[in-house]
Order: sequence, then structure tokens, then C-alpha cells
Amino acid sequence: MKYGVLWAASILAAGISPTRLGAQLVREDSAAPRAQSSSPAATPVPAQTPSGKRRISQEIQITGDQLWADTGVDVQPGEHMVLSTTGKLRYADAQEDNGPDGLSRGFKDLLRILPLPNGGRGALIGRVGDEATGQPFLIGAHQDVISPVGGHLWVGINQMKNDLSDGTYKVHIEVHAADAGSNYAAVRVVAKMPGIDNNLFANIPRRIGDKDGNAGDMVNFLIIGSEDSMKKVFTAAGWVHVDADVRGTVLQGLIVSLSKESYLTMPMSPLYLFGRQQDYGWAHAEPISVVASRNHLRVWKAPFEVNGQTTWVGAATHDIGFERDNRNNGITHKIDPDIDLERDYVEKTLCSTGLVADVTHFTPDNPMKEAKTATGGSFHSNGQVLILKLRDTAKDLSASATHH
Repeated sequence: MKYGVLWAASILAAGISPTRLGAQLVREDSAAPRAQSSSPAATPVPAQTPSGKRRISQEIQITGDQLWADTGVDVQPGEHMVLSTTGKLRYADAQEDNGPDGLSRGFKDLLRILPLPNGGRGALIGRVGDEATGQPFLIGAHQDVISPVGGHLWVGINQMKNDLSDGTYKVHIEVHAADAGSNYAAVRVVAKMPGIDNNLFANIPRRIGDKDGNAGDMVNFLIIGSEDSMKKVFTAAGWVHVDADVRGTVLQGLIVSLSKESYLTMPMSPLYLFGRQQDYGWAHAEPISVVASRNHLRVWKAPFEVNGQTTWVGAATHDIGFERDNRNNGITHKIDPDIDLERDYVEKTLCSTGLVADVTHFTPDNPMKEAKTATGGSFHSNGQVLILKLRDTAKDLSASATHH
């Protein structure tokens, strides 16, 4: 967890930790409608002209002194949302009014931490689900998107709490039923998964380690699915791929662009499991606060399969600041000692994509509940390991839809 100190010195800002709110998933034996009514949603995908029947048509207003406004609309997985916006806002330091597409962002705008980093300041944005893990998407003057999961629709203004504007946007909202044959479905929370047992965990080390063999973070999640599906679910949930080559990428992308990725891809040190360093590293954080605070994880392709499917073993932690590295007296990131919060954060963000079929938790024999990392930091856990089965094929999607 030791990163480029030069990078940290260059863009260090106050860390803002994502709030972790509960997300209700649909239980397998529930008699309720099979929609993730309160689960966060991933970034919706661009849609063609909706063919489903229009079931909602309404207008709301959001003023420049608001961050988010509740539309009162619930959407179901696969439904089309057609949103059109009129109106203008005005910022005190701006030379002119801006419309729903927002103001273009310049170099001095880098330090503004906006809900949608790649969107213009003052743009109209939306999200489906809770603020902690729902991925904001651009609405602007007009947007037609498909929601991959169900949830509550919010509209907001892409601005900071201390940088509010004057003016009003009027938003017209239409929601059309999902197209016939839509494969979007809710996540199932299951009691057990085939192949997930203590025999499996006898082949999985409880902890990862550094190159010298010092024990580090706890293994706290497994993902069952192809490599492409694994990459797709992380990307859809707003995580970005992080380079493990610290020497070659400490300053790469340092103020190359205003994109979220150029900050999040700050190098992640290599750690080891199954005798090799991680196959993938992923990070999820605000673009500036990433230096002091980011959600991050490493995954390794397991040397075995579960029911004939590729299996990925991971360790996730949440950086909350800096501390002394007991190995070399250097500076390293300090992790949140309650690492179960990060495991739960992984669950919420990935399940928000519509790409997870089943989820469960498993407690191995002799579960790990308290330990120290390779750098000397301590952590604690209830010992449970998160298991996520991805929707790898059209067959998975069809079977899940039939089940529900």
C-alpha cells in the first residue's frame, strides 16, 4: 500500500470518504416484486428510441441552491428514461449564464470535486439509487438512457456544496417500460452456492503478502466469472484499472486531463498471492481526494475453477490517510481497520451494475478476525468472505429472469 510520495506531495488534498449506506438486495425467497427498489444503480447506458409503453411523464424543478432533487420516480431494471432539460444557472464568478450542459472545465477547475468529474460545472446530472454508490450520469439538455437496475431516480446539479448557483432547471421525465426480451434482472441473495465450501478455502491463503513474505491484507471476496465479465463489472461500477508498476507510472497522467481516471490510476504497489503479484488492481474514489483516501483492491486469477468457471480471489481495503511503514520508516497509506466496510462497499458497487447474478457470504473454518498488515497497521473483521457470481452468458441472464 505504499504509493508515489511525489504524487502525494503534488496533489494532496483533504480526503473525503464515501459514505457507506445500506442497499437492499432481493432475497431468493422474497415474495416482493423482483426489482432492486433501493439498490444503487450503475451508470445507465445510451438507448435507442424507446419502444416500450410510456408509464410515467412528469416535470420537476431543481434550483441552483440544491445538489440533488428527489424526482419521486422509481425505475425498474431495463427501463428507458428520457429526460429533457431547460433553464439557466449563473455562478458568481462566471462571465455568463450556463445551460443544462454546464460550463467547460479549465485548469483552475481541477480542484473542484464534482459529483461527475467529467461533466461540466453546473450541468444537470442524474443517478439511480443512493448517493454513496450510485454512479452519476450526464443528462444535460437531453438524454435517453437505460437503467441497468431498478431504484429511485434523482436529478442533481454538477456543483460543490460551497459553490452553489442562482437559477432554475426544469426537467421533463418520461419512463418507458423495458423492451420485450430485456435481460436486466435483480441480484439474488442466496444462502449457499455450489462449490463454495471449506474444501475450496483450504486452497486459498487467508492473507496476501509482500515480496518478502510479510503477511498483509485479508482475502475478503471471490468473484466467479470470466475475465471479460470481471473487467466489465468493475468498469460499469465506476472502478478504474490501476497500474502495479510504481517506478514507471508515479507521475503518469498527473494533470494530463480532467478525467477521473488520471487521478485514480495512481500506482498500486505489487502484493502477492498464489506465488505471484496481483493480476488486476482497481480503485474507486474522488479525483483529488484519491491521494489520501481511496477504495482499492487487488484480484488474482485462482489456480482452480469453481464449477468449471474462472474464479478471482481478492483483497479490498479503504485508504483513509497516511502512516509510518514499520518495515522501512517510510510513508504508506493507512487503511480503515474495519475492513468489512470495504468488503461491503465492493458488494454494493458491483451489485449496482446489473451484471451480478448471485451473491452470498461464506465464513471459512478458523476465520480471520484480527491481524496486522505488512506495514504494521491493524485491522479487524467478522471473518466472512463475499462471493459474487457474475452474469457470464445470455443463459445466466435468461435463467435469472425465469427464476424471478
